Amino acid sequence: MTTNIQGKVVVITGASSGLGAATARHLSISGAKIVLGARRLDRLQALAKELGQPETTAIATDVTNSAQVKHLIDTAAKIYGRVDVVLNNAGLMPHSLLEQAQLEDWNRMIDVNLKGTLYGIAAALPHMKQQKNGHIINVSSVAGHKVRAGSAVYAATKAGILMISEGLRQEVKPYNIRTTVISPGAIRTELPQSVTDPDVARNIQSYYEKIAIPAESFARAVAFAISQPEGVDINEILFRPTAQEG
Repeated sequence: MTTNIQGKVVVITGASSGLGAATARHLSISGAKIVLGARRLDRLQALAKELGQPETTAIATDVTNSAQVKHLIDTAAKIYGRVDVVLNNAGLMPHSLLEQAQLEDWNRMIDVNLKGTLYGIAAALPHMKQQKNGHIINVSSVAGHKVRAGSAVYAATKAGILMISEGLRQEVKPYNIRTTVISPGAIRTELPQSVTDPDVARNIQSYYEKIAIPAESFARAVAFAISQPEGVDINEILFRPTAQEG
């Protein structure tokens, strides 16, 4: 599984916990050079130290700010001379019924989940086009394939990521850039904590406690996509806990 990962420069957003941190650890063991982005700089610095990465590779990044995302990826290129993989991982999931009109939550999901992914793509492409090589990995969700009551806006952002990823795949072929979209089901992370409705939060937390699988399962999916030979482009991975029905 370490084939084609050794020495690669991998930029990860949402890297301070959950899927991002687990992936950073997993890829670092395989020899990747990791550049970490998230809002919680103290956590990033601790993780960089744990991984034996330079402190300069921990960069405070709010993915709703396009300039900060560009700075993150440009800094990776400045430190290492190239950017091989960008994992657009930052996301949140404040579920609620549409009738509750949680406008602030809706805007946050659109800004983080959708715009944050787009900002990562926009910042990565100039480097990868110049290199004529690279890999952009976006994070959707099982919810991007199947909507449920209370998850309409979240599901819409994750379905949007599917469409963005497929459009990107078609556009970047002249530059030898690979694209992957990963759609996980219930994974044990801090994501349920982003739910602002108390009743919904309790239900989701209880559900996750019963069936959620470790974040390392996602990290292995990322490693699988990256580790393929350069001529193989894994475009989509959909997985969930064996116990998850929906």
